[in-house]
Amino acid sequence: MLSATRRLPRQFPQLRFLSRTAALRADPWPLPHTPEHLASTASPSENPPLPPLPRPNESVSTLRARLVYQSRKRGTLESDLILSTFARDHLSGMSEEELREYDKLLDEADWDIYYWATEERTPPERWAESPILEKLKIHARNEGKVVRRMPPLP
Repeated sequence: MLSATRRLPRQFPQLRFLSRTAALRADPWPLPHTPEHLASTASPSENPPLPPLPRPNESVSTLRARLVYQSRKRGTLESDLILSTFARDHLSGMSEEELREYDKLLDEADWDIYYWATEERTPPERWAESPILEKLKIHARNEGKVVRRMPPLP
C-alpha cells in the first residue's frame, strides 16, 4: 500500500499541486463582511489621516460639483454606489456647512466609510454624532429596497 501512495504523485502530479495550494493559500479576494475581509480592510490607527487640500475661495456650486465627482470616483464599487446615489439624492438640499462636513467625511478611507455606513463597524469619536453620517447610514439601509445604479453625470 505504501508503494501505491508513492506512485500517486508521479502519476497525477496535478492532484498533489491542487490539494497543496488550497491548504497553503487563503483566498486572496475574501467576500465582504467576512472576518478575513474585515481584518484586511482595517485602517491602521497609528497613521493619522492626511490633511485635506486647502481650497480657498471655493464657491458653493463648485464645492457641490466636486463632491458629486468625488462621491462617484472612490476606488471601490461598493463605496462608489452608496456615495454616488447619496450625493444624487441629498447634495442639492444640503447647506454649505453640511457640504463641508460631507467633504471631510470623503477624506476618510473608502472601506472605513463603507463599513460605518453599513454599520459593520463603529465610527470613531470624530464621526460618532455626525448628522451627515446618520443620513448616509439611513441611505445605505435602503429600506425602500430601491435598485441602485450609478447615476449619470450632470
